[in-house]
Amino acid sequence: MHKKFDLAIIGAGPAGCICAYLLAGQGLKVALIEKAVFPRDKICGDALSPDVVNQLYLIDKPMAERFLATLPKKAANGIRFIAPNFKALDIQFTNPAYPAAAGFIAKRLDFDNFLFEQLKLAEDITIFQGQPVEKLERSDGEVKIFTKDQIIAAKMVVGADGAHSVVRRKFANNRIDKNHYCAGVRQYFEGVAGMDEHENIELHFYRELLPGYLWIFSLPGGQANVGIGMLSSEISKQKINLKEMLSQLIKNHPMLKDRFKQAKPLEKVQGFGLPIGSRKLPCSGDNFLLLGDAASLIDPFTGEGIGNAIRSGRVAAKHLLKAFDHNRYNAHFHKYYDREIYDRMWTELRVSRAMQKMLRYPRLFNMIVNKANKNESIRMLLTSMLTNLDLRKELRKPSFYTKLFFK
Repeated sequence: MHKKFDLAIIGAGPAGCICAYLLAGQGLKVALIEKAVFPRDKICGDALSPDVVNQLYLIDKPMAERFLATLPKKAANGIRFIAPNFKALDIQFTNPAYPAAAGFIAKRLDFDNFLFEQLKLAEDITIFQGQPVEKLERSDGEVKIFTKDQIIAAKMVVGADGAHSVVRRKFANNRIDKNHYCAGVRQYFEGVAGMDEHENIELHFYRELLPGYLWIFSLPGGQANVGIGMLSSEISKQKINLKEMLSQLIKNHPMLKDRFKQAKPLEKVQGFGLPIGSRKLPCSGDNFLLLGDAASLIDPFTGEGIGNAIRSGRVAAKHLLKAFDHNRYNAHFHKYYDREIYDRMWTELRVSRAMQKMLRYPRLFNMIVNKANKNESIRMLLTSMLTNLDLRKELRKPSFYTKLFFK
């Protein structure tokens, strides 16, 4: 027997939870289907950008304040860039929404569970945990979702089910392209020495990693999230094993080996995929929308995807209310959703892709860091560029580097 809903959201990560949260009490019967049982881990760098904090305030101020008051987290007030020549550049951020910290580092185990817990008392949201989707069928204007124990029918299905989205695979046919996909590995440690006293996250751009980087993010309780992210096409081209590379860098690299001498690994190295937003792909079609990682909305330069996942959940909830109000569930109507997604995100994604390409030129990266360390005005300019999208566009222009070189 089918369980009938107006709408089914597959995936209870940030995108799916925020979409469900904003649809609660709006007169729609919503199913939220999650393959795991919360609390569950999500392999990730665990960085919550200033944009994440700002969006939580836009969605619901009391929820944002609960996040600030209760979630285990560590402040992240800026970025320490380590150039290929091993020179460091510190860029400090500010966040008017929450002056005490620009952003945070929080384990996805905790952050995702926090968002999930907000739905426990939500009106008209039925949660199905431990229900991996085994099959999807679309017929007669509805989608049937077959899970381990359930058959759920809905007029609309929302794919918020991550990098390996079953909704995308079945309905959108957006295949993985290694030129627009990154692979990452993560390992938790405790006791990593030399953590930045200014609470900056660390991005290490070593030559052997370009156009990727190694990160070290400080977590509560003396722990650290350590990992590597790299474009999949480069991994294939250079025949790189990221897990082995992480292990070798920690043991042998002159910038890292002393810091990890007394460090204790808390888990085996974990791998994950990052569908980056470096090309425009369809985010919708007949009876479905894609959100977050399923829609390939990860920032190509930083690899950060939580902010855009939350943003896509907000956009999707607004669009779905219009769709049900007008009784329109076809691909033509959902083009408004695609347009809104890319109107809000494409400029930033395109600029980040250009910055990612810049990483192929280590001498250029070295020059920028050297100049910024010697000149306060250049350092302030770079700080502004990394927090202001209009200024960041200048990084794509050859004239910027010509001026910088002769400054």
